[in-house]
Amino acid sequence: MQLDDLLMTPVEVTTKGWPARAGALPLRDAGRQGWNLLRQDLPLPVAVLKGTVLAHNSRWMRGFLEHFDVRLCPHGKTTMAPQLFARQLADGAWGITVATVQQLMVCRRFGVPRVLLANQLIGREAIRTAIAELEADPGFELLCVVDSLAGVEALRAELAAHPLGRPFEVLLEGGVAGGRTGARSVAEALAVARAVAAAPDLALVGVEGFEDVMGGAPAAGEPRVEAFLRFLVEIARACAGEGLFAPGPVILSAGGSRYFDQVTRIFAGADLGRPVEIVLRSGCYLSHDSRVYTEAFARLRERTPEVARLGEGLKPALELWAVVQSTPEPGLAVATMGKRDVSHDLGLPLPRQWFRPGLHAAPQDLGPGFEVGGLYDQHACLRMPEDSPLQVGDLVSFGISHPCTTFDKWRLLYVVDDDYTVTEALRTFF
Repeated sequence: MQLDDLLMTPVEVTTKGWPARAGALPLRDAGRQGWNLLRQDLPLPVAVLKGTVLAHNSRWMRGFLEHFDVRLCPHGKTTMAPQLFARQLADGAWGITVATVQQLMVCRRFGVPRVLLANQLIGREAIRTAIAELEADPGFELLCVVDSLAGVEALRAELAAHPLGRPFEVLLEGGVAGGRTGARSVAEALAVARAVAAAPDLALVGVEGFEDVMGGAPAAGEPRVEAFLRFLVEIARACAGEGLFAPGPVILSAGGSRYFDQVTRIFAGADLGRPVEIVLRSGCYLSHDSRVYTEAFARLRERTPEVARLGEGLKPALELWAVVQSTPEPGLAVATMGKRDVSHDLGLPLPRQWFRPGLHAAPQDLGPGFEVGGLYDQHACLRMPEDSPLQVGDLVSFGISHPCTTFDKWRLLYVVDDDYTVTEALRTFF
């Protein structure tokens, strides 16, 4: 990837989490300052990723991919951090998944060689932008999704006006009633697939879907997820039976961050009579979290005991740190973090550790009895035992639930070592 320009871009003093007294510095210089969170070198709140945990999670996922012989095209929307995309690609990722043309352009700006747009490419400007990127770089590979005859016709019309000279690759999407996009029946999917196969500038290269539209707790959702995945396989078999796929391996793609083991198992048994390439799209594995994906991963280990061979599983890398600014009544501390800083769509943040400068040598576990009772825009109401030692000026760390909607609240995050010294700053592009 091409990160030199990004790393040389100055971080302005108006950036949340940046120490203003340092002035504007190139992004790459953040890890050279010796800043330490516990020494209060950074303004709080601040979002950090533990570097050793990132490395551990990356190794674990690489082991999973190798063991089950599948590919990973992690969803870039989780972090929208090109530096993390580069890490994922260096670790063997097949490509980067996106959901919008803006996200596609972030990938292209920094040289991602293969992008899976796991969404319908609709609208003249969006389609022309994708065509222009393919035209500008013969080595760039882009796959997008179709689920309707109208969508196929929109692509076909723009390609007729702006021929590429190579097939525009698409995946056929299957969906569920009451869910998001995607064909609702095999017959409907086949009609779309036939239209793609008949279009001279299009190539049907696979079938995809998103199993986590089922929602709910993992254990409750598992039968519905399995039924949906088998529906995708049925679509693929029907397309293969009619010879609608372009030459080469058929791509079967799904796999968010909760059910990717089920995707692997069911797709591995597809038996299409031709080679299959399974492409997972888990995006949250790198940062993980402290609630929703921690719970999902525990269930994954029960569901697929074989993963125990891969060693200790995924661990939370992302933490939010704030400072206690008020203790206005017994049993309540108010911290400098709120809805503008942390996800709250799939559960409130979880208070984990505290640190008092001048007293502690390292963060201390808070223990039981601490919970976030509510969030305001810039305040977190921390309920705690009345005899808690927390006082104004203490630092508190919070685990998060659902990394996607925490990352998108930060334009700058830090990677820190186990002593909370900054080793790298990451820029996001939401």
